[in-house]
Amino acid sequence: QDVMDIEVKPKPLWLHWYECHVQPCMAELLGSALFIFIGCLSVVEDSGGTGRLQPALAHGLALGVTVAVLGDI
Repeated sequence: QDVMDIEVKPKPLWLHWYECHVQPCMAELLGSALFIFIGCLSVVEDSGGTGRLQPALAHGLALGVTVAVLGDI
């Protein structure tokens, strides 16, 4: 019974227009810009035999870092 006694913040009945419209658009814009930027930078200087591995690792690491840093937003 004690495990189930978790206090949860009550959510407001309505969200502000900023949270409904602007915040998701800004998140999509920043995420897309990050992946395009990282993807372009990962293939600028090809170090020989990495092939497709270098851009794949760059995108994966960028995604991991972004989720770790901005996951609470």
